[in-house]
Amino acid sequence: MSPFTGSAARTADWEHLAVRIADGVATVTLARPEKLNALTFGAYADLRDLLAELSRERAVRALVLAGEGRGFCSGGDVDEIIGATLAMDTAQLLDFNRMTGQVVRAIRECPFPVVAAVHGVAAGAGAVLALAADFRIADPSARFAFLFTRVGLSGGDMGAAYLLPRVVGLGHATRLLMLGDPVRAPEAERIGLISELAEEGRADEAAAELARRLADGPALAHAQTKALLTAELDMPLAASVELDASTQALLMNGEDYAEFHAAFTEKRPPKWRGR
Repeated sequence: MSPFTGSAARTADWEHLAVRIADGVATVTLARPEKLNALTFGAYADLRDLLAELSRERAVRALVLAGEGRGFCSGGDVDEIIGATLAMDTAQLLDFNRMTGQVVRAIRECPFPVVAAVHGVAAGAGAVLALAADFRIADPSARFAFLFTRVGLSGGDMGAAYLLPRVVGLGHATRLLMLGDPVRAPEAERIGLISELAEEGRADEAAAELARRLADGPALAHAQTKALLTAELDMPLAASVELDASTQALLMNGEDYAEFHAAFTEKRPPKWRGR
């Protein structure tokens, strides 16, 4: 994403999110615990816009996405979204569904790794937000449920039919998206849906530790790795290895690559600059 901005100032307060940034790590918490962090139109828009701002600023090197209270995110609010969409015409519905997809694209395309800290329920859109993250750290109590068919809609919502088969395989993805059955943390770990199973009550802490490790590492290398993982999902091998070659040639001209060699020669840890 381009770092060039217009005249608008950075947003100071987010109504639907708790945002904290410290030493290159952003912690973004869905802050509606009384509703299990159910998403509203405003929450989707805030996530979309926040990720765009953080991507342009280039000050964040890792992001933790978490949920306040008893669960990660129970999906779209039944009253504030599902009820409201019944009164919308097709153009309005298309605008809304495009916006939810823009949130997923923003997670996948932002130039820093995103770590989802999942405890309790991650259902519907909440499950897709976690799926879109680069890492999913989950408590043993966590459960994922892609509930879209349960409300009479396609299981392929917000990019789920694109992302989930690439994470867990077509067979598991078909089962999860078609039936909408919950998947508890032990099974989610077995099929590859989560990256790490934390101790009970420690998902947020473990996610923060991973984000700190990522933020302390070579930020440009992480950003390019993430970009290649996303871009090459649909590329033939010849195009992929050519893109890899071009990317490596650029990074080999970077400061971090030279810094690694200097640190190795001097027998000290490298001081990554993200350049």
